[in-house]
Amino acid sequence: MDAFLASTVAVAIAEIGDKTQLLSLFLVARYATRLPIILGIFVATVLNHALSAWLGAWVASFIPEAWLPWILAGSFVAIALWLLVPDKDDSDDSKFLGMGAFMATTIMFFLAEIGDKTQVATVVLAARFTETFWVILGTTVGMLLANIPVIMAGRWLMERLPLATARIGASVLFVALAVVTVWATFMNS
Repeated sequence: MDAFLASTVAVAIAEIGDKTQLLSLFLVARYATRLPIILGIFVATVLNHALSAWLGAWVASFIPEAWLPWILAGSFVAIALWLLVPDKDDSDDSKFLGMGAFMATTIMFFLAEIGDKTQVATVVLAARFTETFWVILGTTVGMLLANIPVIMAGRWLMERLPLATARIGASVLFVALAVVTVWATFMNS
């Protein structure tokens, strides 16, 4: 359950102000129907984060046991610093928009997540926790928790959400994950 909760909270907070959240805002402005956008985000996130989590678990199997906590802690700190840098919306126009709300959302979200903070976080979380399924489920739920309000409330929500505060909060969360990882290493030694 720790893997699910940590993954959900980490991604939900890290996603605030992220380019995929801006993509949600763009898509809801482009298409009138919200359900296909939500379903597209769900499918894209499950696919992208499943691949990412399995990659994280696979990489963790090759790293010497004594090194893993230090690499993970360093990765969490790197993500924490990366979160402090605001994202820009780069979804101005796309050849996928003519495919309809569901397909456009699925493809654009999947592609936007490649190399994104939340994808990297998913790789690191899967390396940290052995319960890969719960990491995938948690990161997917976190992505939906962050994006569904944007889809439902749109610009009204984005204008009132303090993005700098959210980025700092997410950064602090990843630093806390680094500290917990190092602390658990010392406690298990």
